[in-house]
Amino acid sequence: MESDRLDRSVQTDAPAEPKVVEVDHPLVRHKLSYLRDRRTSTGDFRRLVRELTTLLTYEATKDLPTETVRVETPLEWTEVQRIQGKKVAVCPVLRAGLGMLDGFLELVSGARVGFIGLYRNEETLEPVEYYVKLPSDLGARDAIVLDPMLATGNSCAAAITAVKGAGARSVRLICLVAAPQGIERVRRDHPDVTIFTASIDQGLNDRGYIVPGLGDAGDRLYGTK
Repeated sequence: MESDRLDRSVQTDAPAEPKVVEVDHPLVRHKLSYLRDRRTSTGDFRRLVRELTTLLTYEATKDLPTETVRVETPLEWTEVQRIQGKKVAVCPVLRAGLGMLDGFLELVSGARVGFIGLYRNEETLEPVEYYVKLPSDLGARDAIVLDPMLATGNSCAAAITAVKGAGARSVRLICLVAAPQGIERVRRDHPDVTIFTASIDQGLNDRGYIVPGLGDAGDRLYGTK
C-alpha cells in the first residue's frame, strides 16, 4: 500500500502531462481523516479545510521565483530573498472554494483574489458559469485555483479556462481530494497545470461524487444539508 501511494505521488516530467503532487505528510493525513468523518461538525469541518489548505499552499508555492533585495536589520544591512514580481492571484471556485480562501491567505496575505462562480448541472454533470470577477492585472501574476473536490474535473477545467482567458502568467490547482477521472480531465484540457491534492481517491460513484471522498464539501462547510 505504501509503495502504491509513493508511485502515485511521483512528479513526472513526461511531455504533455501535468504533474500531480499528492502531499503525503502526517499532518495532512491526520486532518483529512477528520474531514472524511461524517460525525465532524460544521465548525470543525470549516477549521480543518482552512488548516489543510494552508498545508497544501505551502507545497504549491515552494518553487515560486524569488529575487535578492537588501534590507537593514536592527544590526546591519543584509541580502534576503523575496517573491519576485507581482506575485500571486488566488481564485476560489464558488461556493465551496471560499472555504479554502482564508487558509491560503494566511500564508500569502498579499495575494489578489478573483472569484469564479460555477455550479454543477446534476443531470449532465457539466459546469454552469454564473459569475466571474478576476484581478485586472492577472497577466502579471501566477494564478492558483482553489476547489475542494476534483471529481469529474468539469468545473475545475472550466475555472482554469476562465483564469487562462484572463491572461494568467501560469496556473496551479489546489484541491483537497481528487478522483482519477478529474485528473484525466485536467490532463486533457490543461496539460501545463500542476495539481496539488491531499489524496487521490478511488474514483466516482454513479452520481459523480468522489469515493470514499468526504461528501459534498459545500454542504458540509455551510450546513446546508
